[in-house]
Amino acid sequence: MPFDAVLFDLDGVLVDTEALIGELWAEIFAGQNLAFSAEEITRLTSGQRFEGVLHQLETGRGWKAPEDFLPMLNDRFNNAFGHVPLIEGARETLLALQAAQIPFAVASNSEHNRLKMKLDGAEIADLLAGRAFDPSLVGGKGKPSPDLYLYAAEQLGVPIERCVVIEDSLPGARAGLAAGATVWGLLAGGHILEGDEANLRAAGVSRIVHSHEELRGALGVGR
Repeated sequence: MPFDAVLFDLDGVLVDTEALIGELWAEIFAGQNLAFSAEEITRLTSGQRFEGVLHQLETGRGWKAPEDFLPMLNDRFNNAFGHVPLIEGARETLLALQAAQIPFAVASNSEHNRLKMKLDGAEIADLLAGRAFDPSLVGGKGKPSPDLYLYAAEQLGVPIERCVVIEDSLPGARAGLAAGATVWGLLAGGHILEGDEANLRAAGVSRIVHSHEELRGALGVGR
């Protein structure tokens, strides 16, 4: 094991929610007469908090959300995560790290209650009890701010420089790099677009893997 701890993003890394999230955003945008292709929605929303998406819409499209828009988003998304599909091999990766006594945690941009829903819906809450962190714990400073990954490393008692961050999005990768961690890209979800690997490498991600089996091999914790 080349690192002392592993810090995971959630959506697109452990749970395959990005397609579902994309469909929800498409419906919501259509209701606001905002036209985006599926690829544009992925680029706009992947790894972003709601506030980040709305900021991009305002600066890029000149569209300002009405007052009731954020509460509506929360309601729509909260109702979507009763069952959450795991990315193939994700549970096995967590179990392998647990068996090897290597600390791990999740650092997610998801709102606190929604993070809990996703972990419960994916049936991995048992493996991440007390080790799943959201922006509310760092004053709301989600990715690409480094605060969330710094907080997760601190909670594990491991220097951030001895942690590897596993990410699939540019905002998350930038957060891990800004924190001082090594960042690997895991491109195993159903939302991967052409150019994602090149973009992550250009941002400074040092290694790309394409499955949890490959990730476990790279970490030295099994096949």
